[in-house]
Amino acid sequence: MAAGAYGLIIDVHNDPPHAKCDGHQSLTPKKFDELMKKIKVLAPMMGKTLNL
Repeated sequence: MAAGAYGLIIDVHNDPPHAKCDGHQSLTPKKFDELMKKIKVLAPMMGKTLNL
């Protein structure tokens, strides 16, 4: 978002090491929640809104 992105695609999995694909790049639900809290703060600073 800070680099100008208008969309994010984020893989979320309860057990990334055992995901059938892309487990190495997946976030756990807890890490995803932490990331979203940061994005919600960052978005208005960048003049953007979130459509969830």
